[in-house]
Amino acid sequence: MPRQDGKVAIVTGGGRGIGYEVVRHMARLGAHVIIGGRDEQEGLVAVKRICEEYKEAKVEFKKVDLASLQSVRQFVQNFKERDLPLNILVNNAGVMLVPKGCTEDGFEQHFGVNYVGHFLLTWLLLDTLKDSGKCGHFSRVVNVSSSAHRISNITLNDLNSCQCYSAHAAYCQSKLAQLLFSSHLHQELQHGGFPVSSCAVDPGMVDTALYRHLWTPLRLAQSTIAHLLFRTPTEGAATVLYTALSPDLEGECGGGYWANGCREITRPPTFDPQLQLSLWETSLQLLGLQ
Repeated sequence: MPRQDGKVAIVTGGGRGIGYEVVRHMARLGAHVIIGGRDEQEGLVAVKRICEEYKEAKVEFKKVDLASLQSVRQFVQNFKERDLPLNILVNNAGVMLVPKGCTEDGFEQHFGVNYVGHFLLTWLLLDTLKDSGKCGHFSRVVNVSSSAHRISNITLNDLNSCQCYSAHAAYCQSKLAQLLFSSHLHQELQHGGFPVSSCAVDPGMVDTALYRHLWTPLRLAQSTIAHLLFRTPTEGAATVLYTALSPDLEGECGGGYWANGCREITRPPTFDPQLQLSLWETSLQLLGLQ
């Protein structure tokens, strides 16, 4: 990947796993990277490790809890007060198979953290992304999704999974929602002529702490075979970095759904313009946005 000197990136969940590797490589290439995360100690340790490895790294941690809309708004306000550009936004943080529960704003946890928090974060940063992009150097939004979206359907009148709760189904729905949002956002940006692109990435099955909420026997089995069958965080970060940094994806070449370093076709509902629009409008209503 080319040097990223002068560019500013925000990576949610950049304190560990895939996010950490994304931050580490961006910093190595000269980008100013802001880790957005809930765990301050974890984030500061990540910053220290990266700065020890790359003496000239420009990386910092800022607290944001995606389960709190107030925290997201405060994070964005603090960022904008610094009058920095924003060239890359990587919506990477997420939860998987967490016990049934709600965020402080009343959203089911998977939907609230994986989707709603990132929707609001992206929406509030859109003007900065637009102002920072230019022809030949588009700003980019990269949404880290999952192949789990393939076995899900969006239930617009039950996005909080109240009727019949399943942690697995809730997780899959949140990842499908990310894909629908990413696709519709890209179309809106292109139709408006803005120098920003949006894409979604499946990093594959990666050996990270995301699996810590698995049923105990499954977790033990996963930890045993992970080193044989799962990707390392560095391998999982590869396609995320490609979509965020590659010159090959400038302008109209951006967007889409990516896995294994390639653009892929996924399930038909993902490309349903009416479903995309309905979720978009429902999300704006839920968040009280215009």
